[in-house]
Amino acid sequence: MFALDLHSHTRFFHGRERAAALFDPLGVRLLELGARYRGLDGVALTNHDYYHPFAGRVVETIPGIEISTTKGHVLVVGPDPPTRTEPGTLTPKETVALAHERGCAAIVAHPYRNSTVREVDADFDAIEINGKHPRTEEWVRQLADRYDLPLVGGSDSHYPVEVGRAYTMVDADILTPESVVSAIRDGRVEPRVERGTFDQLVRRGYRTVHEGKDNLHRPEEESPGVGEPPKPED
Repeated sequence: MFALDLHSHTRFFHGRERAAALFDPLGVRLLELGARYRGLDGVALTNHDYYHPFAGRVVETIPGIEISTTKGHVLVVGPDPPTRTEPGTLTPKETVALAHERGCAAIVAHPYRNSTVREVDADFDAIEINGKHPRTEEWVRQLADRYDLPLVGGSDSHYPVEVGRAYTMVDADILTPESVVSAIRDGRVEPRVERGTFDQLVRRGYRTVHEGKDNLHRPEEESPGVGEPPKPED
């Protein structure tokens, strides 16, 4: 079994440049240090709409990208994610097809924050319990049951201290991009959510921010802003 954070970012802020920047190598190293401190075996690098390969030094770094589809965000994790996508251009179905063509898993990211991806009939491989908003966990579990999909966990970290607040236990003999994809598709994964005092304080801050932006929604409510690329201040 391996502990893997399936949703992390190498920048403190999203920014608008969808390509590797000078800060990214440092961001990767900081993520690794945070992951090692948390006792994780690896992190998936899922920056918004771009992927650049960075080899891990102290933990495994799994390739990935967070694609801004026409309905919200989808994580694409595996050996060969696309290097760049245009925000708000690909539909969820097109994103899933692209992921599968490249040997990757397609995961519904934070399904109850600024997204209606959850309403799309597409061949997703898993649904994420997001570390920023674990209070939606029960809704996400019900959603996974409805679509008969595995659950995974990801911190959605931008700062190293956030790594591992949600993560995934992966049942595999070795930790590689291919083994992670296989485990997700076979359902050999299990989400974990950290609920310590520090994690709760960080989440409280995020909850205040996102509620102020009207980005948190109950299952019966329609989410606004779907498909919009992240703003620099996010």
